[in-house]
Amino acid sequence: MSFATEVKAELVSVENKDCCAIAQSYALLLFGRAFSGREMSLLTENKQVAAAYTEAAERFSGVSAVPERTEAGNYRIVIDDRDALQHILAALGHDATGRRRVNFGMLESDCCFAAFIRGAFLACGTVTDPEKEYHLEFSVPTRGLCEDLMKLFDEFEPSPKMTDRAGAYILYLKNSTDIEDALTLMGAPECSMRVMGAKAIKSVKNTVNRKVNFENANLRRTVEAANRQRDAIAYIQQKHGFDALPPELREIAALRFENEGMSNAELARMLSESITPSGVSHRLARILRIAEQLKEKDRSQ
Repeated sequence: MSFATEVKAELVSVENKDCCAIAQSYALLLFGRAFSGREMSLLTENKQVAAAYTEAAERFSGVSAVPERTEAGNYRIVIDDRDALQHILAALGHDATGRRRVNFGMLESDCCFAAFIRGAFLACGTVTDPEKEYHLEFSVPTRGLCEDLMKLFDEFEPSPKMTDRAGAYILYLKNSTDIEDALTLMGAPECSMRVMGAKAIKSVKNTVNRKVNFENANLRRTVEAANRQRDAIAYIQQKHGFDALPPELREIAALRFENEGMSNAELARMLSESITPSGVSHRLARILRIAEQLKEKDRSQ
């Protein structure tokens, strides 16, 4: 089951007050595939949404519509009975043209605003799996209707943006917190918690990845430094012998040459005298400089 299907299942299960049931049913019809005096219809892959749409139509017309299965496995509901359509339009305060703008007079109180947005999402909304990305959208058939829906969101915290895509107008949210708020507003708090949980897991994974990358980078730098030091020590030993080094550098040179995988802290613990890892680093740096000086001297001879 997709996350969008889970969201719609939770939204359909919301128990509405009478005024909110009217607002939700109104939005289901208005944001469907067609809304006019000739036809009202909805195409959805969700059986529960199809049932909610038929109930909405029956609420305002008294006529039952039976969902049909398409070859693709979706549900299509078509209402083309002229008398039923006129009853619906009249009940919703629309004229025979079925002009697609929100009749705000149908929304009695603040709770109805949320119910209306819920109905709109059931009809034309979708949301991606938060484990993959954050995206919630309404695909609205007309610009005016999309703008009306945006006005409804002005009453609440989420701030959607609008664009157009393939002949439809898209109202969308991409911020995870806004999506959480929108889901809670519409009546899907459990799915909202899923978004929060996915975000928390991503945050932990990102933190772990950053630490692992940091540690890997440190390890790589340590290995590269140890290789440079060992090469320098090998050159000194082969060309000039350790006697070319000051006495205080000979022991650390021998230890590094024999233990290239050890850290400076481990080398410090093996020395006969007590020095810090920083002191080991300083002595190894001196050995590198001496090796370069010897190489330049050898090249000039």
